Amino acid sequence: MKLRTRRKRLKSEDLIAEFAQVTNWSSCCLRVFAWHPHTNKFAVALLDDSVRVYNASSTIVPSLKHRLQRNVAALAWKPLSASVLAVACQTCILIWTLDPTSLSTRPSSGCAQVLSHPGHTPVTSLAWAPSGGRLLSASPVDAAILVWDVSTETCVPLPWFRGGGVTNLFWSPDGSKVLATTPSAVFRVWEAQMWTCERWPTLSGRCQTGCWSPDGNRLLFTVLGEPLIYSLSFPERCGEGKGRVGGAKSATIVADLSETTVQTPDGEERLGGEAHSMVWDPSGERLAVLMKGNPRVQDGKPVILLFRTRNSPVFELLPCGVIQGEPGAQAQLIAFHPSFNKGALLSVCWSTGRIAHIPLYFVNAQFPRFSPVFGRTQEPPAGGGGSIHDLPLFTETSPISAPWDPLPGPPPAQPHSPHSHF
Repeated sequence: MKLRTRRKRLKSEDLIAEFAQVTNWSSCCLRVFAWHPHTNKFAVALLDDSVRVYNASSTIVPSLKHRLQRNVAALAWKPLSASVLAVACQTCILIWTLDPTSLSTRPSSGCAQVLSHPGHTPVTSLAWAPSGGRLLSASPVDAAILVWDVSTETCVPLPWFRGGGVTNLFWSPDGSKVLATTPSAVFRVWEAQMWTCERWPTLSGRCQTGCWSPDGNRLLFTVLGEPLIYSLSFPERCGEGKGRVGGAKSATIVADLSETTVQTPDGEERLGGEAHSMVWDPSGERLAVLMKGNPRVQDGKPVILLFRTRNSPVFELLPCGVIQGEPGAQAQLIAFHPSFNKGALLSVCWSTGRIAHIPLYFVNAQFPRFSPVFGRTQEPPAGGGGSIHDLPLFTETSPISAPWDPLPGPPPAQPHSPHSHF
């Protein structure tokens, strides 16, 4: 009851800032970032509530503005569509349809549909089904997740539960499940077939962030106030069990990010603390964790911790690097490119207004990955072959070895010739 009353007292801007996956949403110049799932373009929401769309194959940068486009909290490109972008705003959702061949830098507001529902404000999270057939939206003051049919501008609420709203939605890449975090010490996972859900309580606070493995069988998440990464497994179900979430009864700790002192070429530094957001690359082999600013660590500047991950035959999580900004720059938002065919490409939005795209080069340990962007499978390096363990790990990260205890497994290879350019 106290938590619910407090949320009612908060202004929309404060609600968005409290649950945003970007640090310092209220004053940061780059508030939201979203890669298109199939083409080499991305959208970014700015402090002035405009949304700009950048395309690698064009010098034209459309700027999207609308009188209802205020306090933008989320962006989501529609899968299997080149030109549909959903924007979460304070009072509604805007669905922009952009002509890829247009030379206009200022699309008309007539290109945007307006979706709204009473009591569903502010909208803080959006998630398209990987098939593009459904759009989900969430608000921290509305206990119901809305399932939108964009073509008819109608929605159906999922069964709601007492105890608060929904802060963030994370649809698994395989389309089978949706993580729904809440302002309270509980989160839910919905299965997207019969739309049933299971709940997992957390002891010390709400779920801060989460991300799915590519096959949707593993969820990594963190809890507000804890320096830990948890793992929750969802064994595959064949035949019976369809229409049930089927998750493990309890989560396991896979990483302890507690503060510690490490030795670097520049002397001793303190690393670790509490995670603000996490992203897992589409190959399932790199995890990036954006840490919260802490006065005792890196002079309060958020840093990005990198981990090497493997999902089969057993799950492994191994520290492999740290990304820090140039003097005066703080990392505020992170996202992986959805189809980089040479490993993983991490995009970082900095407090200076710059966006850096940092390649993490490696060969997929499981199989070559088809790239919708380049239209071909990933080729092994010349002279390559044999086990992935025989190949060096190439990254543009600091060679600082992270001190946290990983799960048992082979040690990570040392970074080769690191040259960081942020």
